Amino acid sequence: MAEDLEEDFEEDADEGGGGGGRKKGKKKLLLMIVLPLLLVVGALAGAYFAGLADPLLGMMASDPAAEAPVAQEGEAGAAGVPVSAAVFYDLPEMLVDINSTDSRRRTFLKLRVALELGSSGDTPQVDALLPRVVDQFQVYLRELRVEDLQGAEGMYRLREELLARVNAAVRPAKVNDVLFKEMLIQ
Repeated sequence: MAEDLEEDFEEDADEGGGGGGRKKGKKKLLLMIVLPLLLVVGALAGAYFAGLADPLLGMMASDPAAEAPVAQEGEAGAAGVPVSAAVFYDLPEMLVDINSTDSRRRTFLKLRVALELGSSGDTPQVDALLPRVVDQFQVYLRELRVEDLQGAEGMYRLREELLARVNAAVRPAKVNDVLFKEMLIQ
């Protein structure tokens, strides 16, 4: 009797497991196909967004604009517009004491910037007026508070204000941009 019950139980398990086995088999097959496909797509997306796929995509798609000869400074480019190379001028490192809401603690700002000049002919003009530029920067930076420098908006306002001040200081010369190399608030 016990043997009959065991045989019946095994037969029921085989019948019930057979249908479930097919469903499990289909799920496993689906996972074996979909999971590697998702991993490959994820890896490709990661490589694309990390910039690793740019050289490969550049080789596949031949861009005639990329193969065109680059015009030298003063020469006309493909569109007939003169092309100028960027000229960068490094300013000396500045360390200033900025205003703080906490009167017991002093807050310092360490700043290293580079100026993007309009042309290489502006470099002697900026050299000659460098003390005026540094003075303009120092006076403005000492009036700042820590709250003025927080976030992207604070950085943008600082960049615009420094650009206006440096252009006023080196008036005949043209400064296109102020580039932050290092900015440390302590």
